[in-house]
This record gives sequence, C-alpha cells and structure tokens, in this order.
Amino acid sequence: MPTLIGSPTRIEAAGNKPKLIDEYIGRVNSRQEMISIAHMRSPAGWVEPGQTPEFEEFTIVLKGLLRVAYAGGHLDVHAGQAVIAHAGEWVQYSTPTDEGAEYIAVCVPAFSPTLVHRDDASEPES
Repeated sequence: MPTLIGSPTRIEAAGNKPKLIDEYIGRVNSRQEMISIAHMRSPAGWVEPGQTPEFEEFTIVLKGLLRVAYAGGHLDVHAGQAVIAHAGEWVQYSTPTDEGAEYIAVCVPAFSPTLVHRDDASEPES
C-alpha cells in the first residue's frame, strides 16, 4: 500500500535570515534515510554557510533566483531551471535578489546535519 504524507515538518534553517524549509520526505518527516525532498522558501538577502556535503543535492527553482557559489565562481539558477550540487564539492546557497526564491531540494542520501559539513563563516566566498 502506498504511504500518504499528510503534511510536511517545518525544519529550522541555517543562514543569516529566517528561511522556511518544509520537509515532506526525509529523516525527520517520513524516517527515510535514502532521500529527502523539501520545499524551500528563502527571503531576499538570505545566505547560508558554505558546505561540503556527503550527499548529492538536486534543486529545482520554482520562483525567483537561487545563487549557488562553488570553488571558483557561482551559478545563478532562475525559475524553471535546476542545478545539481555534487557530493564532496563545496557549495554555498543564497538568494541575493529582492524577490528571494522558492525551490524544491532533493538530497540523496537524505539531508542530515552530520552529512552536510557546514563552514563556520556565513558570508559568500565568491
């Protein structure tokens, strides 16, 4: 029988401003360790610490612009576009435009604070 996920769990976000993370599937809401799927809403000017995660992160931007900094540069991911952040590579997410961003993030294996390996600093490196 399929499993209905009746509602997400709100997860506390890292970063300089409040960001909404609603996890539908993952370690917290559905006890899944293989994958996590979350709906993210980041305000204008939000930036989180850089990270070198042990998981792949697949992100689809629904509204606004998500900036993904990486060693050597950054990508601006607009509504209707997607980006893949690869395990073991340093990245930093931010929403530098006035509209912020809304996006879906899928992590394989599921997101975990012990697997994300966040930097101490919260300012973008590029």
